[in-house]
Amino acid sequence: MDFGAFILAQQRGYHQDSHTVIANSVEQTVMAEQAGFSNAWYAEHHFNNYSLSPSPLMMVAHCAGKTSTIRLGSAVCILPLYHAPRFLAEIGLVDSLSDGRLELGIGSGYQQFEFERFGTSLAEAGKMFEEYLDVIPMALKQKIFEYHGQYLDILPSSIAVRPVQEPMPPIWVTTGNPMIRQRAFREGHNLFVTALLGGLDAIKGLREKLDADMEAVGTDGKNTRIGFLRCGYASDNQAEIDSYLENAQFQRRLSFSLKERTQQTEDGYLMKEIPHPTDMSFEDMQKNLPIGSVNYVIERMIEEIEILRPDHIALQTQLGDFDQKTMLKQMELWGDKIIPAIQKAVGPSVKLSAAE
Repeated sequence: MDFGAFILAQQRGYHQDSHTVIANSVEQTVMAEQAGFSNAWYAEHHFNNYSLSPSPLMMVAHCAGKTSTIRLGSAVCILPLYHAPRFLAEIGLVDSLSDGRLELGIGSGYQQFEFERFGTSLAEAGKMFEEYLDVIPMALKQKIFEYHGQYLDILPSSIAVRPVQEPMPPIWVTTGNPMIRQRAFREGHNLFVTALLGGLDAIKGLREKLDADMEAVGTDGKNTRIGFLRCGYASDNQAEIDSYLENAQFQRRLSFSLKERTQQTEDGYLMKEIPHPTDMSFEDMQKNLPIGSVNYVIERMIEEIEILRPDHIALQTQLGDFDQKTMLKQMELWGDKIIPAIQKAVGPSVKLSAAE
């Protein structure tokens, strides 16, 4: 059981300039390493303020030079938006630049807004993603590879800068498609899942889906790590908690508006924060999440881990315009008290013991 920092790099308004948002992302990465987090993860989004991180691999390459031990990952690279040969070559380069610390998170995407601007079909994204799943291991494991599919057509080629990790960096798949989850289990790739702002019932539902996927392909899942993306915050200061919850709600509202194609903007860039019919009160959000005193957060996270049995928790550390200095102190708190207490409680065998 280890913990990462998920860094979305959001811009809630023009009071945050883009340079500061990215600088804060780098600063959180450095803090994550100092605090004892095992990973830092970078999102990919385009053309609006939902996230200012258009290239997770560039973030990994840059932050590799600012750190020395923390593993650095994409969460996730939206593969249908890439030119496949360049993407494959850059994986090897980034793993080399990071001295073998790359964790390769990949997904098919969900925001029509982005796909339209790349001239790519969201309706075909799943099929394109599956071809990438074919070709990535080929390119990184074989000296010479070629691929001829419906979407990807690559002549015999060789990746010049080979990955440091043998045979390749770990792959993390994010998907809502059960067939792709089952393929990840079958091929031994890792999975990222989330309950968004849902509570224990949502987490139980996630576990049931994973169990059904494993049963469908006849595997025990031992070769697949489960990563759980989660909002969490420890404080006795309710004003701090409310600020974190407000920013989590901001993220959710923008995500829904992009997914449902209802986003609104006055200047073509900065999206309005539109209330959603499924909005929850801050009180209900706090009940659903590991948010509260240090002891409560520890107990609640242990409860969630016992239900889901993940191998990795990715904590959302950068949301909206939450105060940077306060978040850096929060990350220190997790590293000093919360993570060690959870690791001591769950031990290395929570996944196996819960499944027995």
